[in-house]
Amino acid sequence: MFKLPDFLKGICDRAQYVRWLQRKAVAHARRDRRRFDPETCTVARYKAMIHEAVCAGGDRDYYTGLALDWRLISKFDNDSAKAGREEYLRKFGNLPTVDHTQDKDGKLRFVICSWRVNDAKSHLSEDEFCELCEQILAHRRTMQ
Repeated sequence: MFKLPDFLKGICDRAQYVRWLQRKAVAHARRDRRRFDPETCTVARYKAMIHEAVCAGGDRDYYTGLALDWRLISKFDNDSAKAGREEYLRKFGNLPTVDHTQDKDGKLRFVICSWRVNDAKSHLSEDEFCELCEQILAHRRTMQ
């Protein structure tokens, strides 16, 4: 049902992509069922929405425009992360992940971004995150 996007051909196979898609949809649906309407937070719906986000520009981080490294999907290892700490985690900065955001009407939508950016954005809305980034850059300019 979910065709491998053209930009992923030669980078990962369909089975790897569908596994990633399934895991992301399950994680987001599980979390959202506790926060929102459990009936609309289905794995099938989320899977379709996330796949749509990937097809609409998932080769690049939605927020930075930088290329994502799809070769990293399903490569993260918790034991190695514990042992390697920050050094290990840095290797996964450009790992594609899924971020919740809202469209102009306030409806849920997903975008694809790097793990690094998603971690920095945390629970901020898209506007709040962009405002924070602008504040950081403005402050940085005054420090130079």
